[in-house]
Amino acid sequence: MPSYADMPLHYGHVPPWLAKRMSLLGGAIVEAIVTDYGKGEVIRRLSDPCWFQALGCVLGMDWHSSGITTSVMGALKKAVNPRSKELGIYICGGKGRHSRQTPAELMAIAEKTGLPGDQLVHSSKLTAKVDNTAIQDGFQLYLHSFILSDEGEWAVVQQGMNDADSMARRYHWHSSAFQSYTESPHTFIYGRNQGLILNLTATQAAATKGGILQLLQEKPAHLLPEIRNLVMPSHHDVRAENVNLKRLGAVLALAHDTRPADFDSLLMLEGVGPRTLQSLTLVSEVIHGTPSRFEDPARFSFAHGGKDGHPFPVPVRIYDETIDTLRDALHKAKIGQSDKQDAIRKLAVMAQQLEKDFEPNANFDKVIARERQDSWKYSGRTVFGKAAPPKNGDQLSLF
Repeated sequence: MPSYADMPLHYGHVPPWLAKRMSLLGGAIVEAIVTDYGKGEVIRRLSDPCWFQALGCVLGMDWHSSGITTSVMGALKKAVNPRSKELGIYICGGKGRHSRQTPAELMAIAEKTGLPGDQLVHSSKLTAKVDNTAIQDGFQLYLHSFILSDEGEWAVVQQGMNDADSMARRYHWHSSAFQSYTESPHTFIYGRNQGLILNLTATQAAATKGGILQLLQEKPAHLLPEIRNLVMPSHHDVRAENVNLKRLGAVLALAHDTRPADFDSLLMLEGVGPRTLQSLTLVSEVIHGTPSRFEDPARFSFAHGGKDGHPFPVPVRIYDETIDTLRDALHKAKIGQSDKQDAIRKLAVMAQQLEKDFEPNANFDKVIARERQDSWKYSGRTVFGKAAPPKNGDQLSLF
């Protein structure tokens, strides 16, 4: 059954210095998941909107904006498709005109893999038709991404906008999670329940369904059932109420209050400082965490900040160290040296263990203030410029 949440509609762009890093880290994360859990797990996770939002945050995108969808799918497509034969994952479509290229891209993949191209194209077109026509909720689709494995499993991530209230809604599909395209097919619809809408995929509409056009003529109205809300607030900054402080506190304590050398499992990460360890712990959760760990996606913005400076500027040096550490671990694993990869995996486990008895520090604002004050040390950067040393020793400035 679908669930709902809000995403404020953001128009901006991703600067080249961040887009390049998003692609490198996103590709490494996908490779790590394929290596440890299989290509099917990549498909499943992309159909989980909370995990998707956490991925966008760990890649340095604004924690709650609609721009996460476009930027993450663009970064993954750029990273994954050149290695599709190796990874067994293909990403088609995208925003605007790129979405219209999806059928041709799917047919080209079908020729290479032997997959049923006509069926895949049918699935692509019908998922878009369902979300744009069978569900009339005021959101017009402008992005359609179709992700599939060479075994035929697929996910769809598509997004619509409502200019009237400056909101966006994201729709998630997973090929193995539904029986009918037109009866409660979604793994998740990411957007606020706005009351009575035309929802021809609701089970209550079964008696009236005889094709989308016929149903539209009959104009049945059904209340879109609301199972749980994950509301993306309109405010841009990250606030304490948006984050599970117990979980975040455990990550910070692991990274900053405990020396990695104290843990056997972290010895292979020697040379990685506390701030990089903080980022790696959150990246480790994105790779290895269970679904329940992604109910507070904003927490993952404490890995690499956000391009608009919320909760703090992107620490470029830390971002690069995270990419290098993860890629080095993946490279060594290919030649039979998995110690470093195991150490990264254990970061998520250790954070969860520490969390059990952890009492969070209530002063959330001080954590952000410290990150902003130290941002210049890590080559912090936003779309507005590079972070400079604090003036008078107490305030971060940007130029």
